[in-house]
Amino acid sequence: MQHIIRLPLREHACKPSWLMDWDKLKSFHAAAEAGSLTAAGERLGISQSAVSRQISALEENLGVSLFQRHARGLVLTDAGHTLHRSTMDMAAAAQTANAALRDQQDIAQGDLVVTAPVAFGSTWLVPRLGNFLSANPGMRIDLRLDDGETYDLLKLEAECAIRLWAADKSDLIQRKLGTVATNLYASPEYLKAHGVPRTPQDLDNHRIIGYGTENTPLDAMSWAQRVGRDDTLPRRSTLQVRNVPAMLRAVEAGIGIADLPDYMVSAVPRLVRVLPEHTGPTFDLFFIYPSDLKRSKRIAVFRDFLTAEVDAIRRDSLHLRAS
Repeated sequence: MQHIIRLPLREHACKPSWLMDWDKLKSFHAAAEAGSLTAAGERLGISQSAVSRQISALEENLGVSLFQRHARGLVLTDAGHTLHRSTMDMAAAAQTANAALRDQQDIAQGDLVVTAPVAFGSTWLVPRLGNFLSANPGMRIDLRLDDGETYDLLKLEAECAIRLWAADKSDLIQRKLGTVATNLYASPEYLKAHGVPRTPQDLDNHRIIGYGTENTPLDAMSWAQRVGRDDTLPRRSTLQVRNVPAMLRAVEAGIGIADLPDYMVSAVPRLVRVLPEHTGPTFDLFFIYPSDLKRSKRIAVFRDFLTAEVDAIRRDSLHLRAS
């Protein structure tokens, strides 16, 4: 892929733009992304002064200012924005090329950047990664936990994702891993102190722990506020926390009743299911990656590992249903 960068040059500029040095461009790109010379140096593994020298040399080369320096950090100029758009494309192309070259090896090796929901990643995935890394000693996992889509797969900000919703872009390949079931739970101490609800309407007199509202599929984790209230406003939560593991800890502490994934509660068997005749929301779990990486050995071995783990859970009759 050929990247052509056109910037306005002052008459005294000593070199045309096509002679720009890649190391200087990397320093510029890191500073533009990080917003400071110090953070850019940390990303690149070089000193702040080295980054500053590279950017100054690039500005001299181009005959334009790329940043405005402020006490709070760096701000791109118009010319800087123009160059940054091109270096973003170049960085993405370089990542794709690096991934393709790594995957020319006979065995899976190298880094794999994975993004996953906070709860699933921290409580289900992390305890299993030791087995994966033992079976694939040439690989290293960079796990980024996020309940949204912060990391853009098409820009290779992550190379694959585990998500509780389907992909909506044609350039992404997805495989359904299974279905996550959720239900209402409380601690024995809470139920002893406040009584056991017998109907959804009884929840109106109980302390409810809600996930909050963020306009994502995980909003369904506030089901405890809505069950039995189909035609009215959701009941008010006593505690609202936008983190599913924290919701589990709140239930363990006896704060109230919450909708929780069954696979998480299976690790805390003392918790009691509330209103067992009412089934909570379910979430389809997908493994997603860019079509550019469809031949990636790293992607393939990680996908096969996840599939085998979900199949094992199904055989053991636990709480993550395989597709």
